[in-house]
Amino acid sequence: MATKPTACLALADGTVFYGRGFGATGETVAELVFNTAMTGYQEIMTDPSYASQIVTFTFPHIGNTGITTEDDEAQDPVASGIVVRWDPTQPSNWRAMGELSDWMTKRGRIGIGGVDTRRLTRAIRQQGAPHVVLAHDPDGNFDIEAMVAKARGWQGLVGLDLAKDVSCAQSYRWDQGAWEWSKGFGTSPEDKPFKVVALDYGAKRNILRSLVAHGADVTVLPATATAEEVMAHEPEGIFLSNGPGDPAATGEYAVPMIQELLRQDMPIFGICLGHQMLALALGAKTVKMGHGHHGANHPVRDTETGKVEITSMNHGFAVDTQSLPEGVLETHVSLFDGSNCGIRVDGKPVFSVQYHPEAAPGPQDSLYLFQRFADAMRNRRD
Repeated sequence: MATKPTACLALADGTVFYGRGFGATGETVAELVFNTAMTGYQEIMTDPSYASQIVTFTFPHIGNTGITTEDDEAQDPVASGIVVRWDPTQPSNWRAMGELSDWMTKRGRIGIGGVDTRRLTRAIRQQGAPHVVLAHDPDGNFDIEAMVAKARGWQGLVGLDLAKDVSCAQSYRWDQGAWEWSKGFGTSPEDKPFKVVALDYGAKRNILRSLVAHGADVTVLPATATAEEVMAHEPEGIFLSNGPGDPAATGEYAVPMIQELLRQDMPIFGICLGHQMLALALGAKTVKMGHGHHGANHPVRDTETGKVEITSMNHGFAVDTQSLPEGVLETHVSLFDGSNCGIRVDGKPVFSVQYHPEAAPGPQDSLYLFQRFADAMRNRRD
């Protein structure tokens, strides 16, 4: 006798996937994306850039390294839920402090296992990231018609400012550096660390750690901070963080502030949403992508050196290359689809990238960008 499904994923087009639920019970509506990373499911779940998204993992063995507080990129998971091929496996790692299913239950996040993730990924690639409702009910009772209607009625991410929801409520100082084997988290190697103000649109902890590891003393300010509040800290550099939602919506308040900072003639470095915010402030435009880029194996070409980097990505919007104004140069492009992955201002220490050089998870080919930021601040001192 077949086991009754305890979880259900309903797409706005009426397609329904049944499976086995784990984690919290209830239902959630979100955009569905897929991630091709083979490791780092905890970092992905706690990445604030995944707000209002459910993540389908193409790698089938999720849960095998367990959960550890050291791998959280934010205080709590931000992704609405996850979809996996196999039920989460038991942890087999010396760093494990708990199990994925228990962690998701305590943190109020829904999971569904036993889904044909290959079929689901193909659908996302062909049709774009759909609006979905994910439900978990141990008794297996689902109102499919109502779930589909809820998915169809959801507004989606276009026009939605989510940075305010995931940003810090007040400023704080971050002094924890990168994690090292047997040593734990480090500190800044500089005798006189560079004073950096990081605008928090949904910053990952490992980005802040990477800044510290490259000589920064970081003060984090909320997404809605004014240019006056930023400059009151007398920074030597400005960092614009990653984050979720539609960059044009966040730009309503962030762009004028960044434009004021650009007049200060100091190093500015942006990642992900921060890249899009900088581009908007410089006069470019952003567009919604079909299914976005989510994974730890994305090849990016440096247009100035020809070098190819394997990068970690997580974004559903992109900077429109054709809209880049004079004096703003495209520095990196995706080798998957040719979309923009980096810019810099000609003659100024102002640059940004769409991908994640801090990895976590992913390769570390692009860590040099943090050193480039540090070098720009050092040159300004000299």
